[in-house]
Amino acid sequence: MVGKHAELLSKQQCAVSAPSATHVVLIPSYNPGNKVFETVRGARAHWDPVWVVVDGSTDGTGEKLASMAAEDPALRVLLRPKNCGKGAAVLHGLRAALACGFTHALVMDSDGQHPAERIPAFMAASRAAPEAMVLGEPVFGASAPRLRVNGRKVSNWWANVETLWMGIHDSLFGFRVYPIAPLVRVMRFQPWMRRFDFDVEAVVRLCWHGVRPINLPAKVEYFSAAEGGVSHFNYWRDNALLTWMHTRLFSEFLIRLPLLLLRSSRPKVVR
Repeated sequence: MVGKHAELLSKQQCAVSAPSATHVVLIPSYNPGNKVFETVRGARAHWDPVWVVVDGSTDGTGEKLASMAAEDPALRVLLRPKNCGKGAAVLHGLRAALACGFTHALVMDSDGQHPAERIPAFMAASRAAPEAMVLGEPVFGASAPRLRVNGRKVSNWWANVETLWMGIHDSLFGFRVYPIAPLVRVMRFQPWMRRFDFDVEAVVRLCWHGVRPINLPAKVEYFSAAEGGVSHFNYWRDNALLTWMHTRLFSEFLIRLPLLLLRSSRPKVVR
């Protein structure tokens, strides 16, 4: 079994280009089940390096991921002793990546929903416009729950109001490339953004700080429990969190509105 695993890693390493010194794939993970191993192998097949932040998982995946990293120098696993939420895990990884000299991070979920084959295209877009963030625009299949597909339209509408329609096509899809330094600065002085509210608040606040969005399509898959799918989404809890988040953001948006209007009225420099 170990031999086959090592052979698979060897083939994946041959499939990717030389290691990037600027762009890293960052995967926050909390009790994701076995899908995480497919996710990590898929990411490694398309990028070098890949980092996983295990956010206090208790399902044994952290130990198995650490064993995978021991056989693959392009894979790094950061183990956190306590679950503190997706945003907290991403911030932990961003700070570590920044300390190692990386400038950008592609964040993707560990549950297999995000398309690893789109990593090179998103990284290329980021390299072409390093001052921007590259946001995934989800392409939903038949497996997508209608309630969640339709429900996200509300958050998208509010996110666009709060940014004066800077161009956020989807505020909740977590497959994205962030410029690390601006996002770390935003989160350093912001006590929120540590759990399910991270994805939306990150793009809104980065827009406020002048980081423009670029949108690229990416398929999203939803897996049933029989297929190994694991979801930590709680409809009432997480929607209540989003409601409170948009209440905060809109209140702050009203304060920032004169500055945002001034910035939007300035002529854009064509390069």
